[in-house]
Amino acid sequence: MRVRVIGFSAHDNISILIKGRDNHARGRPIMKEHSLEIKVALQIMKPVKTVFEAIVDPMKMSNYFISKSSGRMIEGNQVRWMFPEFEEDFPIRVGKITEDRYISYSWEVDGEDLLVEMTLTPIDDDATIVTITEKSRNNDEAGIKWLMGNTAGWANFLACLKAYLEYGINLRKGAFDFLKK
Repeated sequence: MRVRVIGFSAHDNISILIKGRDNHARGRPIMKEHSLEIKVALQIMKPVKTVFEAIVDPMKMSNYFISKSSGRMIEGNQVRWMFPEFEEDFPIRVGKITEDRYISYSWEVDGEDLLVEMTLTPIDDDATIVTITEKSRNNDEAGIKWLMGNTAGWANFLACLKAYLEYGINLRKGAFDFLKK
């Protein structure tokens, strides 16, 4: 089953994928295996090289997403990200990187190792579609809570990236200070 949620505006596309299959014996359900996956996408009106650098370069990323990083995202390396609204830092294990096209990394969420993939698709010389997937969690209460929170988080990431690259605005500055209280 695929559930497609369209929200935020007519141009933002957020898909929530629920993958799985139902097993039946003599017409009776035996077990349902489902996993939850996040997929978001947004067009950024900048060249693919500019978008790629804004994601892998911690100095640029700190203008719209993180407050600090231990280093540039390089294939096979581990970096630590800090966010302005959290006191702890988060270890990021960088996976495969294809310059100007693909970035993957894994991080731990609620004790589970999750894969994040960012695909950059150039539309022309000055526009790029950024597609982000994060996978996967079980279709249970914890998984649904993750799905809701991180889907909103990735939509926010894309909005912040767009605002920074297209208008020089840091949408996150002060946005989540209320979470510190």
